[in-house]
Amino acid sequence: MKVKFLSQTMEQRRERILNGNALPTILMLSLPTLMMGAVQSLIPVMDGLFLNNLVGTTAASAVTYCTPVVNMMTALAQGLSAAGMAIIGQCNGRGDFEESRRTTVQLIIFAFILGFILAPILVVVGFVLSGHVNADIAHNVLIYISLNALVIPFSFLESIYNAIKNANGKPEDSFIRMLIMLILKILFNALFVGLFSWGLVGSVMASLASNILITVWMFYELFVSEKGERLEFKGFHFEKEIIKKLLFIGFPSMLSNLMLNLGFFLINTEVEKYGAIILNGQGIANNITSVCFILPASFGSAVTTMVSMNIGAGQPKRAKHACLVGCIVSAVTAALLIAIIVPSSSHLTVLFTRKPEVLSVANKALHIYTYSVIGFGIAMVEQGAFIGLGKTRITLVMSILRVWLLRYIFILLTESYLSYYAVFWGNLFSNYGAALISTILILRVKWKSAIH
Repeated sequence: MKVKFLSQTMEQRRERILNGNALPTILMLSLPTLMMGAVQSLIPVMDGLFLNNLVGTTAASAVTYCTPVVNMMTALAQGLSAAGMAIIGQCNGRGDFEESRRTTVQLIIFAFILGFILAPILVVVGFVLSGHVNADIAHNVLIYISLNALVIPFSFLESIYNAIKNANGKPEDSFIRMLIMLILKILFNALFVGLFSWGLVGSVMASLASNILITVWMFYELFVSEKGERLEFKGFHFEKEIIKKLLFIGFPSMLSNLMLNLGFFLINTEVEKYGAIILNGQGIANNITSVCFILPASFGSAVTTMVSMNIGAGQPKRAKHACLVGCIVSAVTAALLIAIIVPSSSHLTVLFTRKPEVLSVANKALHIYTYSVIGFGIAMVEQGAFIGLGKTRITLVMSILRVWLLRYIFILLTESYLSYYAVFWGNLFSNYGAALISTILILRVKWKSAIH
């Protein structure tokens, strides 16, 4: 009698990942991540609905402008998460569960401290940027960025939690966390933005309250609960070799995510000069297409788990096969999403605003963005394979190419002809260009660990 996948132990998961059929294993690993991606993408959608309908275009535009700035800080946590997934996953693949737990505790504490160190920097950034943007959104930019400094340390821990669970082959735990987060965000937005009418401040306070409660729950699960592999602080001290390895493996991914969001920020700067209406229309399109981008890309985490464990177990052919299967499934998922979103675009954007000038921009942007999702999904799955191999420098190069060379330069070269539409077409061009380049690289890569 087969043990149900969701109730399997780490050892049973490892056996399936190393020896089971690749397609159903990837689907099993991806299903919670896919569900988590859908829930995760709904969080900014809910925020956008509250802000656009109850606070107004100006506040929503400010959030669109500021989001890449906040994400530049959390990029460091994402880099550590990528390193943690690769290292912990390969430890599990070797069956060295004690080393896996030691690395996990080091990662959690280091990330939390780093988040606290970075929080005041975000406040300074808020003051600087508010003096260099359109006067209509300047005050809201300062409020949103500065208050988000309170959320940063908790966001760091959540990224690390996801990495730990994915590396252990249990992404469904990350989904449960994200689902609770969505419910809390809706409740607190209804309370702070809807009932108390706190506006943009209420939106950030909803994030802070949700993150605090989620972090308390995560701490209980990892360090207190008797279920699963409980972690311990007893005898803890920072181990230089582990921290050094995390930073060495994670730095390219940190820089990759940092450069990625810096590119998005510069792109927003190009849009911002056209006014709040254009920026708001772009933001609405981004909110809706976040579902389309997250779902196909979610297979990347499953591929990272499959590749890291199989490489750790000395099975490179199986790791390569997992990457191929992941790319095919991602492309099929993306095509299905295009078939659903494009015909219903006008019915989706009207949920955010009734202003015809904003809707005109949002509808056109949504169509162009959605068609780029196939290329994005393939590129992200192949990036997941590189992370599983520990070759995170390649993901750094690809991120720079995708956003800076293929997209930002495209925008600068075509803006005089296409106006703000250059941003939308640049998204399409860069995602398919990145998919082509990453496919060429994955066909030439040596399927062996880069972690020593």
